Amino acid sequence: MVHRRNLYFKWEVIDMLNRSVLVGRLTKDPDLRYTQSGTAVANFTLAVNRPFRNQDGEQEADFINCVIWRKPAENLANYMGKGSMVGVDGRIATRSYDNQEGKRIFITEVVAESVQFLESKQSNQNQGNNPQQQKQSTQSQQESSKQSLEEAGEPVDLDDSDLPF
Repeated sequence: MVHRRNLYFKWEVIDMLNRSVLVGRLTKDPDLRYTQSGTAVANFTLAVNRPFRNQDGEQEADFINCVIWRKPAENLANYMGKGSMVGVDGRIATRSYDNQEGKRIFITEVVAESVQFLESKQSNQNQGNNPQQQKQSTQSQQESSKQSLEEAGEPVDLDDSDLPF
């Protein structure tokens, strides 16, 4: 006797996913504006380095337009400026409008749900984007740390097993 098994598949509806997570630097100060109803909105562009170098060995970046609304928009404009490193969590959105010449303009941007400040505005302004200044700042921090350990007068005893690498 041959037994036949009926197989039933359960089809589930899978939700679509539109999620964008970015880490980069602001290309200029955020543009904070208010709608007629008083809602804050900030537009900004994020420079995000690509994970590879081009044939000439140069680092390339993508410049991604973003928008954020309400209190986070005000916070971004108040605490972050050109060159600040931020993390953005949001979704990609497209929209279009007709310009003054009657031509249809299409825009793709990331609508940020949250922005994480990865450095302070003040530290970015102090260091600027000058590698020489950053190197000098790092060296002075290292010297300061070294002096602190020497002033403590206690030897630091580290075993290889204490190191994380």
